Amino acid sequence: MANDEPLIRDFGQRLCEALAGPLPGLEAQLRMAPRPRTGWDPSRLPADLRDAAALVLIYPGADQTPPSSGAMRLHLPLTVRGAALRNHTGQVSLPGGRVDAGESFETAALREAAEEVGIAPASVRVLGRLTPLHIPVSRYLLHPIVGLADARPAFSAAEWEVARILEVPVAHLADPAVVRRETQLRERDGHMVEIDVPYFDVDGERVWGATAMVLAEFLAILEGLEGWRLGGVEG
Repeated sequence: MANDEPLIRDFGQRLCEALAGPLPGLEAQLRMAPRPRTGWDPSRLPADLRDAAALVLIYPGADQTPPSSGAMRLHLPLTVRGAALRNHTGQVSLPGGRVDAGESFETAALREAAEEVGIAPASVRVLGRLTPLHIPVSRYLLHPIVGLADARPAFSAAEWEVARILEVPVAHLADPAVVRRETQLRERDGHMVEIDVPYFDVDGERVWGATAMVLAEFLAILEGLEGWRLGGVEG
């Protein structure tokens, strides 16, 4: 791992700088948004939304190429939500949850990640924030926080909350071949409406909705990050 540290530091610095600049925002989120996204007006946020935070954690996976190759495979964790949860049961999410009173979004994201999948907050370098996203079903305003770990975390799933942890190579998400679509029927104003739902096909799971929209913006940032594939770091 010591041989990887300069790569990790360089990548983290460049990603931090990118997050501090103008973000891709809505345009990138819409790449993976259901159409129509019921109950959502991107030009207006309801006044009574509750704050939530999620962690987009990048870390070097265990299946590393030899240090001499100058490449490091990046991963991020997703969770399959447990059956005991009130909302979004069985769906794939980023580690995260509601923001408690007096907490910053960063503190909340790290706390939730520790509770859900055992990520030690001290092991994460917070790099910045992505664009907040309104989740109509749960009436949350989600604040995605991007973090970087120098090594693969020792994951531990909260049994009642997380059914499965997915360790996803970033390059897999960046491959256009894993983006697929399906049509869902949902009730709206007493009528059934067809919804076009794009999703990432990840290890037999469908990653769609708010999670896919957050990841779409993150991938858009990587697209604009010079050398993220060729400059010593690959997905």
